[in-house]
Amino acid sequence: MSAPDEVRAAAAWLKRWLLDDALPIWWARGADQAGGGYFDRLGQDGAPDLGPKRVRVQARQAHVYALAPGLGWTGPAKTASRHGLAALMAMRCDDGLYRPTPDAAQPLDGMGLVYDQAFVLLALASDRAAFGNHRQERPALALAERLQRFAQPLGGFAEAPGLAEPLFANPNMHLFESFQAWMRVSDDPRWRELAAGEARLALARLIDPARGVLDEQFGPDWAPATSPDDRVVWPGHLYEWAFLLLDWPDADAAARAAALRLIEVSERTGVDARGVTMFALDAALSPIDRGARLWSQTERLRACARAASLTGEPALWNATAQACGALRRFLDVPTPGLWRDRMEADGGFREEAAPTSSLYHIVGAIAELDRVAGASA
Repeated sequence: MSAPDEVRAAAAWLKRWLLDDALPIWWARGADQAGGGYFDRLGQDGAPDLGPKRVRVQARQAHVYALAPGLGWTGPAKTASRHGLAALMAMRCDDGLYRPTPDAAQPLDGMGLVYDQAFVLLALASDRAAFGNHRQERPALALAERLQRFAQPLGGFAEAPGLAEPLFANPNMHLFESFQAWMRVSDDPRWRELAAGEARLALARLIDPARGVLDEQFGPDWAPATSPDDRVVWPGHLYEWAFLLLDWPDADAAARAAALRLIEVSERTGVDARGVTMFALDAALSPIDRGARLWSQTERLRACARAASLTGEPALWNATAQACGALRRFLDVPTPGLWRDRMEADGGFREEAAPTSSLYHIVGAIAELDRVAGASA
């Protein structure tokens, strides 16, 4: 089944918004032309936040602008991408890992180190894919080797060396993404095996076959967390895992079935009457945070678009169209190219600056939607 006209029209609108508004403003105002790198946020008036610059923001922006030429952007994509990459490389520390500043023991927001390393790997793979820089694989492999300090006996990676618990699914999800990116640009078999390891972890240990979902954190050896309060489900991450499993070049029938079930459960329990993906559910899949984040809407859009294109299911096309509409609500701001990040439970938006890190999610969704709409045109 081809993409419905509603989805194709939404794809065209979102792509125009990206090319005409978002990519230009985040380069013109989001890049620190004097100090290097990208600002962490832009106010709704387009003014930059002059606070610390996170390493993941530099990596994500390098990745975003590496994708831009393939989407039709005629701006200075290579310059914009390398602007982020140069700032990123300056954040490398003596132990070979990347942090916001050389003297920061941990990332500024408390997220584990592995999460940031995943985006470094993604930025390096994207640079190679877009601009043919084969020198990027050597530092990428060196970083992957250093990550073995975080490896767990039953698969996956912890947040820090020697950390037995809690273990988190999210950094492993982004490593899965980055390992796949390297699979696509390198013949080195180590990348394929690393990606397969993350897929095995998800299918064998993270996804609960009874509920068809995965929690955010786990106990030692990836055992389910013992406290019900720790067994939190983020529907946005269910969609994100689903897309990555469907996108995995070595996916088999079991991986595809698990991915489609993640989407089905998310649609049934994580989307409310507003047509948006809620932020968090409890272990019984009842809402505990009815707020909605922009990134969750993009991951729903991306996963449902891929699943709809593979299965032709009308319900998935309808979900894709609804996700497009939800995303557009977040993009409806006075300064074109910016966005709101958080919708409250009552449907209103929180007044706050637009986080730069969200462009990575938006571009991923628009790229997939563009692919699906174009393939079915």
